[in-house]
Amino acid sequence: MSNLSQSRIGQIAVVCKDVARATAFYRDVLGLQFLFAAGPSLSFFDCGGVRIMLSTAEQPEHDHPGSILYFVVTGIEATQRDLSAKGVAFASAPHMIAQMPDHQLWLSDFTDTEGNTMALMEEKR
Repeated sequence: MSNLSQSRIGQIAVVCKDVARATAFYRDVLGLQFLFAAGPSLSFFDCGGVRIMLSTAEQPEHDHPGSILYFVVTGIEATQRDLSAKGVAFASAPHMIAQMPDHQLWLSDFTDTEGNTMALMEEKR
């Protein structure tokens, strides 16, 4: 995949000051389908097939209102190589984030021209 035009958004990260408070809001007020929590700082929901991840900022410079777009790809390593060749600045090589019951979740994050964090995401089965 040499570009992301055929990709779909698989996940949007929403940075929160208080994940428990935000979880209650997204679940009880907005009515989104709660999927699972991963410790006290991660909570996941389904919104029409797009996963919403509530989390605290991993780094102080990411603690701002905003979202991270996760592009679902097949062949994360090749996609990263293709985009790197076009000048995309990746902060990390593709790496496994989580071993799920039926797949491994792989990510590779990059920044756009405005400094916004984005990521490639592959569910390897």
